[in-house]
Amino acid sequence: MDMEMHSGIVSPEGIWWKPAASQEKRWITIAFIWCLVLFGMMPFWHIKGGQNPSGIRTRVIEADYQARVDRFIKDYQVGTENGIPVVEPPAGSDVYLLGHMWEWTPVIKLKKGVEYTLHLSSVDVNHGFSLYPAKLNFQVIPGYDYGLKITPSIAGDFNIICNEFCGIGHHNMVGKIIVGESL
Repeated sequence: MDMEMHSGIVSPEGIWWKPAASQEKRWITIAFIWCLVLFGMMPFWHIKGGQNPSGIRTRVIEADYQARVDRFIKDYQVGTENGIPVVEPPAGSDVYLLGHMWEWTPVIKLKKGVEYTLHLSSVDVNHGFSLYPAKLNFQVIPGYDYGLKITPSIAGDFNIICNEFCGIGHHNMVGKIIVGESL
């Protein structure tokens, strides 16, 4: 039995290629047009889509941000919860939340219907800020202060879950925001 070997350069014998049928050409054209539509929508959605977080993004030295958080805790602390300070800032103030291995500090008490500026940063590695059940997700990166304008619309306890793997204690990194009724 003599088998003749061919490389990819030598064409196989017989009919190995036929021109595309009209139905195939139609679907290729539709797919190409759809790709162009999606490509054109990317910059439009980036600008008009509203999925980009609005707010203040500034560079910050980690030690300076840590000092802001410490001062925030000192000024507004009302107690502790499991060894973590609980703070209740006045309405309309800047609120500082710090992510560090493996904890969110402090626990924050806010009022429903009042606007705050929530500042997020990390002093060690990337952390994920996921506010449950509000479905708010944000990546917290060391060296950046992200200030987000928030107005809580529902009273209750909200858990902050780190959804960016940050090390061996990642599964324990849960924080809390408590929203109370306005008086």
